[in-house]
Amino acid sequence: MGAAVTDRWSIRSTPAMDAEQFQLWQALLEDRTGMTLSDARKSFLETSLSIRMRELGFEDYEAYYEHLMVGTTESRAMEWSILVDRLTVQETSFFRHQSSYALVEEYVQRFVAEQPDGANLDVWSVGCSTGEEAYSLAMLINEQLTDNTRKLFYGITATDISLPTLAKARKGEYAARRALQVDPLLREKYFQPGESGQTVMVSPELKQHICFARLNVLDLGNAPMNNMDLIFCQNMLIYFRRWRKRQIVNRLAERLAPGGLMVLGPGEVTDWQHPDLERVHFADTLAFRRCR
Repeated sequence: MGAAVTDRWSIRSTPAMDAEQFQLWQALLEDRTGMTLSDARKSFLETSLSIRMRELGFEDYEAYYEHLMVGTTESRAMEWSILVDRLTVQETSFFRHQSSYALVEEYVQRFVAEQPDGANLDVWSVGCSTGEEAYSLAMLINEQLTDNTRKLFYGITATDISLPTLAKARKGEYAARRALQVDPLLREKYFQPGESGQTVMVSPELKQHICFARLNVLDLGNAPMNNMDLIFCQNMLIYFRRWRKRQIVNRLAERLAPGGLMVLGPGEVTDWQHPDLERVHFADTLAFRRCR
């Protein structure tokens, strides 16, 4: 389609999407990812799709939709991953929601006190986005485990549906201003100057403890993570319908080890209970401990 289409795009406004097309895209997004897009976000969808269509040279929504449906499995998977990355609002930061990390810190301190030498703390960051959450957990845990004389280990599995987002997370390079959210002592210890003067890089010491992997939360039943000591899942469930949230949390609960802690975003799940879990009462948090 080439330059002629690109030129036409440059002078056109975002094409309007009719109600039937919007419902089609809503259904596709929910079927593939479980995420819902409200009617109020129609203009956001139009803009996001149009930008991607312009990059590929498509002039209408139907043609781009067909592009997602046909072709090789590999090409469809890659394009879908790129689109999901565009449609997912990646609002994240280091140590976002301090009280949740305070609870994790208390949990890790208890782990250090109770576990024998050689024990390993297994952590899962669900919906890790661009990696700030996983690196925050690593900094917190690393401080607790290395400040004592006992030999203890930890590993973090960080998962997300978006391949481009995971690539950013693995690189671990962030605008220097984003690292200003981190305590100065931790910033000095775990960050180093980036490739330009405007960025910082997470230290290799933290990266070696984290495995970033692609996972669609609709496929949690097939996820290889089991007997996790800590599951951290915040600011992800907001994308899902109430029944789907409960389904996801139930699946995560099954992956906790006895005594394991699951930390969710406050208010993201209401009136949820599990026979094997008990609510952990800690200020301004939503968390559960597996009691059997």
